[in-house]
Amino acid sequence: MRYEDYMGNVARLAVELVNADGEGELSEATDLMFAEHHVERPAWPELTALLPPLREAVAAVAEGGHLGPVNRLLTRFPPRLHVSDHDGPGTAHLHYAPDGEPALRWLGRTCAAALAQIACGTPEVTIGRCRAAGCPRFFVDQSRNRSRRFCGNTCASRTTVAAHRARQRR
Repeated sequence: MRYEDYMGNVARLAVELVNADGEGELSEATDLMFAEHHVERPAWPELTALLPPLREAVAAVAEGGHLGPVNRLLTRFPPRLHVSDHDGPGTAHLHYAPDGEPALRWLGRTCAAALAQIACGTPEVTIGRCRAAGCPRFFVDQSRNRSRRFCGNTCASRTTVAAHRARQRR
């Protein structure tokens, strides 16, 4: 595994958590990440305590603004770096929290450290906010040219159709 892929996976985890409206919206990839790191998936009510500061930190990284929220998350959940080769020989990469930690601590440490790395300019991973009117969601962009603008196809299509209709009215 490339380190950038691990950071991208953690960034997607953070974005998925802050975009979710409820427990049912978490993906199989999130469950797999918990399982791979021997972390028990937290109950939604337990997770909601982490969401406001995580959402602020994701927004700060996406908007390239003041990074106080990222620093507050790092202070509350300081990373415990260690090298992992759980994907096999030759795949060593940094982990930000020990496997098997309580879920909120593991999530806080892991997400805070990845957001800090991304905010400091890791060029292979960026976080953006959807540009569709009225959409509050975030996304992770690991495309070659970092040109993604929308959280998904629904918002992209809705924006394209709205622009087309506006041109037709003129």
